[in-house]
Amino acid sequence: MQARLKNPATLVPEAMQPIMTLVKSLQNGKIPPRTLGLVHARISQINGCAVCLDMHARQEKKAGELDERLIVLAGWRDAPSFTEAERAALALAEAETRLADRADVPDDVWNEAARHFDEQALAQLVLYIGLINMFNRVNVTTRQVAGAQSW
Repeated sequence: MQARLKNPATLVPEAMQPIMTLVKSLQNGKIPPRTLGLVHARISQINGCAVCLDMHARQEKKAGELDERLIVLAGWRDAPSFTEAERAALALAEAETRLADRADVPDDVWNEAARHFDEQALAQLVLYIGLINMFNRVNVTTRQVAGAQSW
């Protein structure tokens, strides 16, 4: 596989710093890093983003994430290894990522997330989900090669 284009953020260098500032601000909020890692990986599975799957599986393992959880992530609803809060975050991530499949995020998904996360954490999560979807869309569109580069 060959990329169609270099990493767009390197071709528009003035975009890189604001993107990285946003990444850092969203990673340093109330949502545990482990939950954000699962959310990132699940969104990347849905979107078929090999770059993010490769990069973040390695990062999550290095941070202590268990192989068992990464292996069953696509089937998180039926796997016992996820907390209720992680399940709520994953459900919100899937609903926000798959907006084309329905009119909006269902109330039951939103309400379950709101049961586990306060308003500030929900804002962090919604923005993070949107950001990961942006990364996935850029990487998939330009056919970035897994392992070839990083953001």
